[in-house]
Amino acid sequence: MTAANSSSLTPALGFKLVMVAAFWGGTFIAGRILAQSLPLMTAAFGRFLVASVLLVIFAIKMEGRLPKLNRQQLLLTAALGLTGIFLYNIFFFGALARVPAGRTSLFVSLNPTMTALLASLIFQERLGLRRWMGVVIALLGAMIVITRGDLINGLTDISQSIGLGELMMLGAVLSWVAYTLISRKALESLSPVIATTYGTLWGFLFLSIGAVGELGNIKWTSLEWYVWASIIYVGAFGTVIAFIWYYQGIKVIGPSRTAVFTNLVPAFGVLFSALLLGEPVLISMVVGGIVAALGVSLVNKR
Repeated sequence: MTAANSSSLTPALGFKLVMVAAFWGGTFIAGRILAQSLPLMTAAFGRFLVASVLLVIFAIKMEGRLPKLNRQQLLLTAALGLTGIFLYNIFFFGALARVPAGRTSLFVSLNPTMTALLASLIFQERLGLRRWMGVVIALLGAMIVITRGDLINGLTDISQSIGLGELMMLGAVLSWVAYTLISRKALESLSPVIATTYGTLWGFLFLSIGAVGELGNIKWTSLEWYVWASIIYVGAFGTVIAFIWYYQGIKVIGPSRTAVFTNLVPAFGVLFSALLLGEPVLISMVVGGIVAALGVSLVNKR
């Protein structure tokens, strides 16, 4: 068992990781608005323009300056930017432009299981029987939320109607799993703030290249206020705060136990949809959220 994986989850860190899930649950609503209002690359560009500015200011305030990275650190942060920023957001916004937010959240719930499997193979990060049971229970809770309690028919309908949007969301999952595992290596020599900042700057650079041809064709003054609010939300809360806290989790308790908190994302997504969009709250959503929370608790129980 690695040192990171043997560390205990403090109440403060647990609260932060739950809030990460809450922030990311909100990004499905904000991301859906952006995906339907802006071209794909421009939506991602706007998100990480806001995030890059805020992160540089925050990093300089916290660290005093942006440190010069060595070659290995440059390569690692570039890999973070390529996987978790560039590729993930292309797939994420592309999927949201084609598939309802609730449907895409099913694929997000695959993150913890795939992360745990690969972390076990790559880092020999052993969870043990109890924690694997927690991973499965958390995944079950997420699926109860997404399928509205009808697991068999819901999953059958989804499996029989796989299209480009679903394939893009699967690409987002694979990109995020790679990002999480690379983060583990990057955090051996970098603080969460610096790793997040440099990874975001690399990702913003990649996105800028792709967005150059789109920016001049957009009537920025005609965009509704909620589009601007969505850009600020996904940049500040869904990226800056969430990414830093997610990194802190990886550094303290390891990638597998941190990733399992993403099973709470669908529950928060459904809750925000009910509060902000007036969608009904079903008993299956409540039950699924409780089951997912129990699974997360089992994984991180001392």
